[in-house]
Parts: sequence; C-alpha cells; structure tokens
Amino acid sequence: MRRVHLLLLLLGLALAAAGSGAGATPKTVWLCLPGQALDPCVMNLTTTLIGPNGTRHVEHARAAGSPPIDCFYVYPTVSNENRGNADLSVGPEQILVAQFQAAPFSQVCRVYAPVYRQVTNRGLTTPSLHASLSLAYDDVLRAWRDYLARYNHGRGVVLIGHSQGSYILKHLVGTVIARSPAERRLLVSAILLGGQIHAPDTATAPSDTGSIRPCGSPSATGCVIGYSSFSTEPPKNAMFGRSRIAGTHIVCVNPARPGSAAAEAVTPLFPAAILATVRGSVPPVATPWVGFPGRYLAQCRRSGNASWLQISPRTPKDALALVRPLAAPGWGLHVTDVNIALPELVAVVRAEARSHR
Repeated sequence: MRRVHLLLLLLGLALAAAGSGAGATPKTVWLCLPGQALDPCVMNLTTTLIGPNGTRHVEHARAAGSPPIDCFYVYPTVSNENRGNADLSVGPEQILVAQFQAAPFSQVCRVYAPVYRQVTNRGLTTPSLHASLSLAYDDVLRAWRDYLARYNHGRGVVLIGHSQGSYILKHLVGTVIARSPAERRLLVSAILLGGQIHAPDTATAPSDTGSIRPCGSPSATGCVIGYSSFSTEPPKNAMFGRSRIAGTHIVCVNPARPGSAAAEAVTPLFPAAILATVRGSVPPVATPWVGFPGRYLAQCRRSGNASWLQISPRTPKDALALVRPLAAPGWGLHVTDVNIALPELVAVVRAEARSHR
C-alpha cells in the first residue's frame, strides 16, 4: 500500500521527466473516437431512476447528434497485465471503464479517449516491474497533440480524468495548457477526480494546474473541477483528500453546484450490470443504467490538511447501502468518485457548453 501511495505522489510530482523515454514513437490508439465502429463511449443510456420511496421512472437519454464541444477522457488504473506498463491494445477493462465513466458525457460532447501505456495495477505495487510514469504521460500528451491537430478544429474541450488519468491530465493542464494561450482558450473545463489537485493557500504555495483555478459556479469555464469522495473524514494516512505539501490544500468542487459550500443532492448512476460490485443486492431493472435520485448529499469539507467531498445519505434512516468503500479506508469512495454524481457532472458540462465562447 505504501508503494501505491509513493507512485501516486510521483505521478503528481515527477512527471516533469516525461518526454525522455527511448524507443520508437507509437501512433495514437483511440479507445473512443467519434465515428469509429464499436465506440464504448457511445452506448444505450436508457436509465431506470429509483426514488427514495421505490417509485420508478425510465429516462430515455441518448448521445447528442451534434454537440457543440468535445471531451477528452483519460481512464483510471484498470490494467491487470503482468508488466509495469500496459501495452496499447484495447482490452475489456478499458472498454468497461469507458462505458461506465465516459459514455454518459456523450449526451453533451463528442468523446475522445486514447489508449495509453498506463502504470498497471501490478506496476503500482511491484518495484521489480520498473513501471515508467513518463511512458504513460508521453502517450497522453501525444494523443492530445494528435487530437488538436486532426480533430479539434477550434472546438471547446472538456478534459475528464479519474485517478491515474487525473494525475496525468493535471500535469498536462499545469505544464502545457495553462502555458499556451491558444490551448487555454479551448479549455471549457478540466474534470479531474481522485487526482490530488493541490491548490495554494498562500501566494507562494504551488498549484498543480498553474493559473487555471477551481470552478466557482455551475457555468464557469476555463477552470477545474476536482474532489475525492469519502463517507467520513479521511483518516490521517489517507491516500486521497489530504495535502502533504505545505501551504496547499486538495481541491474540492461540489459537482452538484460548483462554488457551493452547502450540502447538495447528487444522483448515483451506474450500469446495472456492475451495480452488484458496489451494492450487495441489485434491484432488477430492464434498462442498461440505474440511477438513485434523492438518496445522497454531497458537501465539500475541510479539516486540518484534509479537504474532501463528504457523501452522506439524505435521510439517516435510509438503509440503501449503495455507495460504500471498496478498498482500504484511506481510499474512501475513490472507486465511485465519478459515478456518485455522474448526472450532475453531465449537467455541469451542458451548462459550461452554453457559456463557453
């Protein structure tokens, strides 16, 4: 576990060495690319919404025909390959995570998602595999430049990442996009969840995203949305939600209403097929997705060096154990960071698309 923590810190602090990898430069492999066959970021989004009293409503959501903006998605650590870095093949893990994290954004944007040679699950825990952080970043940087050159055509773009994907994208934002006026003008927002985004408490403290600051309203653009979700205050040894860099705190922006300090309602949304992973018993539904409006509240909180998105049942008597920790206590609700408020995140992107010029 300490090895995982160290490598996650290095993902955030040592990516400056990126670009030094040897060997031939590979072409970008796209997991999601508008117009390609079998795109996992475009799927049936029909959803059964189950209210607090058990009432049901089917919502026929679908991908937008001509959305005004794009999304650039970098997936979290999913590779189970027996090596330090994944290869560039599209496997079932990449397809599934794109479906349950990125596909709903197709309602508001065209989704692009590169395959990258990420640090694998084993690479995070096994030093002898010699995982390369710069190799993962180089692939994403190359894909970003490929996207800008071949597909962007001056359109606004939302960056979306989770976990390892967020660590990589925050470095891209802070060292590339924030320093390029042309690229910064394209940035609608950066949704970087579970990625330990450090923001300054003082004028001299560092910022992971440079001059690009946290979003202060639901329609603000050119800004960052980030958080790590917990059901209780992060423990002292938490992997996420605690800053260990003096003069900084971890960014928390409420996905239900950016800029709000209040507790706001969120709607957990999951593919019905994977809900058993999160919850012991699965309510039978006939749709690919199931959502639970009115069951949870989200609020950004701070205590000492901890800053996190507190997720609480809306009604204390509500026995629905839908969202629960799936790893060690220091991880909190990390696995469900995206899905805990997925409809709200989509709504924010929709509002941002209207505001972006």
